[in-house]
Amino acid sequence: MNTPDMADQPRHLSRCCVIGSRGRMGGLFLSRMRDAGIVTTGLDQPLEDNRLADVLPEQDLLLLAVPAPAMADVLARCCPHCGPQSILMDVCSVKVQPLGLMLRHHPGPVVGTHPLFGQDPGEEPRVAVTLGRDEAAAQAVSVLMHRLGFTPFRTTPEIHDRAMAAVQGLNFVTSCAYLAALAGDEAIRDFVTPSFRRRLEAARKMITEDAGLFADLFEANPFSQDAVRLFRSHLNLAAGGDVDVLAQRAGWWWRNTEQGGETGP
Repeated sequence: MNTPDMADQPRHLSRCCVIGSRGRMGGLFLSRMRDAGIVTTGLDQPLEDNRLADVLPEQDLLLLAVPAPAMADVLARCCPHCGPQSILMDVCSVKVQPLGLMLRHHPGPVVGTHPLFGQDPGEEPRVAVTLGRDEAAAQAVSVLMHRLGFTPFRTTPEIHDRAMAAVQGLNFVTSCAYLAALAGDEAIRDFVTPSFRRRLEAARKMITEDAGLFADLFEANPFSQDAVRLFRSHLNLAAGGDVDVLAQRAGWWWRNTEQGGETGP
């Protein structure tokens, strides 16, 4: 991370607009910002040009809480009305693609973020912050995240997307593949164990309610297929009878914790 000089000191953000304010994440940010005393306007579909022209030019920050596939259209509607110094920020679960779109549509400050939690932030509400354009803007967004009660950390779009391809995308596709391979075999139901039932419950919402969202994120992440190929190479170890090697490698997570290290790839 670069150390900002005096010209790069973070700006104070006092007026913000949330696009997608009726969604779960947009609504969460809208509520947190207002609770923090920030003058915040919420907009959602349909995005009317007259309303955008009235609201957007005076904003310090435009927060886009919209799905990745909708990003290009929303940017085309909103950016012509943004002031040149307005910070453009997204909360997508992928970063390379949205940041590229934001940089093309907005000549001013651009920052990407990813809240690593759902509607309920829980005990460790961490937010990844990635620089698009203007270090002072990234600093201002990090300060804002602290102000809203979150824990920001800096990363790059590429590091973020590689990590999410493994943590989010690979979890989704391997869960789908595993359960799809067993689907239709009614005899299995008589042999469901507590651990298998816990796995089913962990995957239930992801597959029955949010499959479209996860599929879109998988497609939007440029590193998804790399993660799949890595996983396939480990399945080949099992196919070759080297299950003990797999178990040894998988134990890294718990060995690292026991030795006081951080758990993470």
